[in-house]
Amino acid sequence: MVKTREIRLKTKGDCDVVNITEMVIEEVSGSGIRDGIVTLFNVGSTAGITTTEYEPGLVNYDIAACFEKIAPENARYEHEETWHDDNGHSHVRASLLGPSLAVPIVGGRLTLGTWQQIILVDFDTRARARTVICQIIGE
Repeated sequence: MVKTREIRLKTKGDCDVVNITEMVIEEVSGSGIRDGIVTLFNVGSTAGITTTEYEPGLVNYDIAACFEKIAPENARYEHEETWHDDNGHSHVRASLLGPSLAVPIVGGRLTLGTWQQIILVDFDTRARARTVICQIIGE
């Protein structure tokens, strides 16, 4: 069985970290699938999805600081030269994090660790309306 849902949310941009775990749990619970996998896919090229411990140090500082070292906001990006915009770093950061995540479902529950949450990180330079495709496959 395959169930496909959309999770819609608003983000602030500038490395906004949003905990979407409860939204995913809700979709999985409502799917009727007990054993399988949920694949999450961010629609767009300036945000990514992963897991982490959703705690203030990581959420409010460490994640943004890490990506600033890897793909600095004020560096020169060919993307910006081509499109005359300001979000070249956003695309690079999102490419590094990746747009998707797969989580096994066992007994109707996500197999996340005690301190593991699913997050969407919006790297764009402005607030956005985001869509995450939530495809639940199993029986």
